[in-house]
Amino acid sequence: MLPLRRLAGACRRRGLAGITSGAPREAADAVVVGAGVVGLAVARALAMAGREVVVVEAAPSFGTGTSSRNSEVIHAGIYYPPGSLKASLCVRGREMLYKYCAEREIPHKQLGKLIVATGVAETAKLGMLLKNAKENGVDDLQMMEGSEAMKMEPELRCLKALLSPRTGIVDSHSLMLSLLADAENLGTTISYNTTVTNGYVGDEGLELHISESKELENHSVGSPVSPQLILLPKLLINSAGLSAVPLAKRFHGLNEVSVPPAYYARGCYFTLSQTKSSFTHLIYPLPEDGGIGVHVTLDLNGLVRFGPDVEWIDGAKDVMSCFLNRFDYSINPTRCSKFYPVIRKYFPNLKDDSLKPGYSGIRPKLSGPGQPPSDFVIQGEDIHGVPGLVNLFGIESPGLTSSLAIAEYIVSRYLR
Repeated sequence: MLPLRRLAGACRRRGLAGITSGAPREAADAVVVGAGVVGLAVARALAMAGREVVVVEAAPSFGTGTSSRNSEVIHAGIYYPPGSLKASLCVRGREMLYKYCAEREIPHKQLGKLIVATGVAETAKLGMLLKNAKENGVDDLQMMEGSEAMKMEPELRCLKALLSPRTGIVDSHSLMLSLLADAENLGTTISYNTTVTNGYVGDEGLELHISESKELENHSVGSPVSPQLILLPKLLINSAGLSAVPLAKRFHGLNEVSVPPAYYARGCYFTLSQTKSSFTHLIYPLPEDGGIGVHVTLDLNGLVRFGPDVEWIDGAKDVMSCFLNRFDYSINPTRCSKFYPVIRKYFPNLKDDSLKPGYSGIRPKLSGPGQPPSDFVIQGEDIHGVPGLVNLFGIESPGLTSSLAIAEYIVSRYLR
């Protein structure tokens, strides 16, 4: 109970103590559920706006889910439908993120990206992407012939390419560490190993039922969970990532019509065994169903990674397993057999047996196989009718790039 005692004590020291009946009940000003990159950015922004912030995180540390299992790419804002939140928040977030990283000396590089067409039928799609990017305010893309692109990247093979000079990479762990430090320096309290299991819209407003994560490890499916602490927040940000939708479904009093279905797509990454990088830019094929294609990404040490692919999965076996991030992150080594032919379309010199399993990540999606990609969903009282509740659903890519802009959006739209 030590983390919960500290959490309750922090609320009490701020003069927010509530009535005790059964589980301790503590009032709180602003609570953020989830300490991924978006949750930390939101906590920081709320604290900067003068709110007393508490972050609750089920894992032992920050950023253990989607935030640490991605390509670490700073996206330009090319792919997303004009007028969408993904488009506007990515473009705004990109500029905010580059500025923040430069000011805080967070490791990052503006490498640039080549989106390549390897077949005649694909070249027209590059033109469509160029037009879409311009509508999103991304006006620095350069269309080039394959010969020009291959001069930039001798190992590349393509007919045409789009150069995105503002695409880059960032050390996501260092970024989250900096956001966390900012938030804590402004008085934010963070409680790890702390799981929100239920929510209620009651006479006193919002209620959050909270338990230590270790108490849920042997939970029997279908059995009730007795809270060890009840928080009564004035403002609640559901930034729980993979478990944001399942958590919202357990908010009693929230109309279930406002909670979208959840889909999960696992993406595997394979690393290139050779130590010397074959590329200096990120290399992307054209988008595919469920993602933007198996692409070449580089980390800040120059290590080459290929991925992610798209594998639709059922998710965690039960809601508590979801809250505890018990998703299957294993990589089947045989999946690399599907990587080779895809990669060789633009990197024909890829040698047999040169790909080694790297890691996998899971994307929280709001649309399933064969369905059009969904936008970010950021919904407050104006959508679901519950005062003080803000749900963040489907915050997949470009969530990392958009994190600071999402926080800015929430503060400007929902802060009272």
